[in-house]
Amino acid sequence: MDKILILDFGGQTTQLIARRIRDLGVYTEIVPGDTALEGDALSGVAGIILSGSPESVYTSESAAPDRRIYRCGLPLLGICYGLQRMTADLGGQVEPLSEREYGAIEVVIHNEARGAFFAAFDSAVTLEAIISGKADVCGNGAGEKKITAWMSHGDTLTRLAPGFRQYGTSATGYPAVAAHEENPWFGLQFHPEVTHCERGQEILAAFVFGVCGCSRNWTMEGYVESVRALLRERVGGKPALLLISGGVDSTVAAALLLKTLPVGQVHLMYIDTGLMRKGETGEVRRNLERLGAEHLHIIYGEEEFLAALEGKTDPELKRKVAGDLFITIQEREVARLNLGEDYFLAQGTLYTDLIESGKGVGKKAHLIKSHHNVGSPLVDAKRKAGRIIEPLDKLYKDEVRRLGRLLGVDEDVIRRHPFPGPGLAVRILGEVTREKCEILREADAIYIEELKRRQGASGRSLYDEIWQAFAVLLPIRSVGVAGDVRKYGWVLSLRAVTSADGMTAGVYPFPPKDLIEISTLITNAVKDIGRVTYDISSKPPATIEWE
Repeated sequence: MDKILILDFGGQTTQLIARRIRDLGVYTEIVPGDTALEGDALSGVAGIILSGSPESVYTSESAAPDRRIYRCGLPLLGICYGLQRMTADLGGQVEPLSEREYGAIEVVIHNEARGAFFAAFDSAVTLEAIISGKADVCGNGAGEKKITAWMSHGDTLTRLAPGFRQYGTSATGYPAVAAHEENPWFGLQFHPEVTHCERGQEILAAFVFGVCGCSRNWTMEGYVESVRALLRERVGGKPALLLISGGVDSTVAAALLLKTLPVGQVHLMYIDTGLMRKGETGEVRRNLERLGAEHLHIIYGEEEFLAALEGKTDPELKRKVAGDLFITIQEREVARLNLGEDYFLAQGTLYTDLIESGKGVGKKAHLIKSHHNVGSPLVDAKRKAGRIIEPLDKLYKDEVRRLGRLLGVDEDVIRRHPFPGPGLAVRILGEVTREKCEILREADAIYIEELKRRQGASGRSLYDEIWQAFAVLLPIRSVGVAGDVRKYGWVLSLRAVTSADGMTAGVYPFPPKDLIEISTLITNAVKDIGRVTYDISSKPPATIEWE
């Protein structure tokens, strides 16, 4: 089976590159950026991609690939830091920019750019033509090509490495596309893997099929079977306990475990933290029972969580407090189940959870925010002991939904918007109290119900058009009027974003009528809410959640 090898230098979107190529039907494998390229390391590899990184190539912290990469004879594609790494390694110069290139920036492809790789920049060339090898690679250099690329870097190439030529320039005047004149080596100073990059999938396809000559022989079905085989081998006859939130990720993980291991071997533990959405616990119970769960343990921990969070206002501290308590309660309750010391702890962790928490294949990812199932010291201890299984840790949210459908998970669960592990604790800015939880629960329930009830421009409900929607209770009060009485109520912010994978997200363009009517319904029904706002920040620079 053809394989694309990706060297991970700690970029936030490294796994997304792999995911996009998997979407094309080609197997990908991610390894640390400094992996020794010897022995079986290159077995079956048709091409190598050097990923992005938060580092700069000229610092002591920067990671470099095995120098044999430039002698192995395989096609190379450097993305962002990957291009800068190739440039520095091969005798070019990389220096910091006075003002970084960030977000959507136009890239102009020069007229002389020709060949299978550059066919991707021609809007007249379809993805299907690139995959099938029928792209017009001879004539694609005619006329200037432009795309809107997605950039995120503070360094630039000030001198190309010998043998390289610049074939694309950003609107700000810096090198954006380069290629070697003799070897099949290409570099992009932007991220084709993010959905906001125009013709990004075509560019990756041009490298994978047009340059590397790969065949399409990877499927989700094949991936599932390989994961199931690994689960059976690793878990054996030991009990497997899944910490389940009831959202898409943990429910799909539950379905995977229940369809892989003997049902009696799988224990599902749901902890009602008191930070859940309205009616959530009952809904979770019904969904898991429909999956055939025999051992479902529902723990009520509201009093403990509210007490632990009392007085805590720092977002990272709240996440860690909730995460540590979550595991503490789980360990206490597990002891009562008599599963023994060698049980496996399973989680519905996604790759986005790992990479945002500063983890990944390599060691260079930066911490963005802690996830309760990743960053907690207690989870780290379990991970180091080798007693954690995370069958979804190579997948993104939309892939998990595809997997869920393949496993027969109910469509209502599949369509459910993401919900953070710490729950309302990170949607209540500042200190978390029982009163604030009740206020936010009611407001959020109205918001979500209205999204499900209202039709969008596509004919689907607003809820189905939106990737993630929720309400946030702000730590400020605002003056208002209720009848003839002065009212001093909490401020609520509504959030709704569109995305394909959660790594980047755009603001959902609500018709003003819907926003106004939803705001009115909330302020009329929830007496403690005095004002409603709408968050219009994209990711990046913001994250989807506020904390």
